[in-house]
Amino acid sequence: MEESQEDLLPSDVPESTSSNIGERLTSSAHANRGSGFPGAKKRGLSSRSWIKIDQDGNSKVLELDKSRIMRHCSLPSRDLRLLDPLFIYPSTILGREKAIVVNLEQIRCIITAEEVILMNSLDRNVVQYESEFCRRLQMKKDQADDLPFEFRALELALELTCMSLDVKVRELEMEIYPVLDELASSINTLNLERVRRLKGQLLTLTQRVQKVRDELEHLMDDDGDMAEMYLTEKKLRSEGNSPTEPNAQNSFFSGTGVVSKSAPVSPIASTNGAPRLQRAFSSIVTSKQGSFSSSHDGENIEQLEMLLEAYFVVIDHTLSKLLSLKEYIDDTEDLINIKLGNVQNHLIQFELLLTAATFVATLFAAVAGVFGMNFAASIFDYPSAFTWVLVITGAGCGLLYFSFLLYFKYKKIFPL
Repeated sequence: MEESQEDLLPSDVPESTSSNIGERLTSSAHANRGSGFPGAKKRGLSSRSWIKIDQDGNSKVLELDKSRIMRHCSLPSRDLRLLDPLFIYPSTILGREKAIVVNLEQIRCIITAEEVILMNSLDRNVVQYESEFCRRLQMKKDQADDLPFEFRALELALELTCMSLDVKVRELEMEIYPVLDELASSINTLNLERVRRLKGQLLTLTQRVQKVRDELEHLMDDDGDMAEMYLTEKKLRSEGNSPTEPNAQNSFFSGTGVVSKSAPVSPIASTNGAPRLQRAFSSIVTSKQGSFSSSHDGENIEQLEMLLEAYFVVIDHTLSKLLSLKEYIDDTEDLINIKLGNVQNHLIQFELLLTAATFVATLFAAVAGVFGMNFAASIFDYPSAFTWVLVITGAGCGLLYFSFLLYFKYKKIFPL
């Protein structure tokens, strides 16, 4: 692994410092000019800037193309496509044979058992990931850690992602609560437009948090995916650190065992016994190795499951705050609708009163119009007759309008 790593990663690339972004860009340009990759100039746009962090906490800025990374980490091209910043993919964590592909918000990296290959960016989360991870590795260089290298790298990616999303949720809360309170007290176009814009941001942020939560939940529900992500254990098994049982099996079938000369030998057993014993012994060894690996996988799965569960609780709490904020917006919208409905009811009641008054006035005008006709009648011979007509007509119209009000009150159309 060390030889393949040296073949992939050039030795003349300068180390980058996470605290100085300008120096990182300078070292990146220097790596592009003198990295020693002949394919980088030919491919051009296929080469990207990556940050390599080893187990000792040393970081380097490299210019690598997809083919080098695919060969080094044994990854298909579709996995590297998830890390392409030109495409928008939801948050994803994939466990492969020799690497873990992590795409969490702005943190896009490939984690192996010995190193982290991080997509180089000027984003605050990427810079913080590089500096914090190097600091933790250098601090724990002489200390024993329960978590393997790949889990520590994954833990920091989850931690920064959860912290970043939680900060955005708090900022949104501080901005949206005063706007909603102002809208509840004063309904106008400006406040409605501000709430509409903030609600769009809330829905976008909820989708991002929901995707991270679903990804963690999917990993915790699938034991096979979690077992696939334990890269250090698979590396130790591939190196063959415990070859005692295979050697015993080889020595057993090599014919070096001591057999008593006085023991009777069956001619049938001498021809068919060895293959039978070989199959039986191989099944025993396989079962022992399977039980050993399953016990270790169960322990590792539990260790990774506890790690994922801790950040699942954090991201679930962040999602609950977003849902509470959405419920607050819905409650404010319901309150606004209730207020608008109440205003509309008052307008309808006022319109009803005006309609009743218009009807009574129309009756009064109709009586006045009849007496304004040019026809001969004995009532016009009395000077006070028209006055009595007006008084009686006005009293009748007032009584009719009062009866309308009593009817409205009886039907509970509006309180009086």
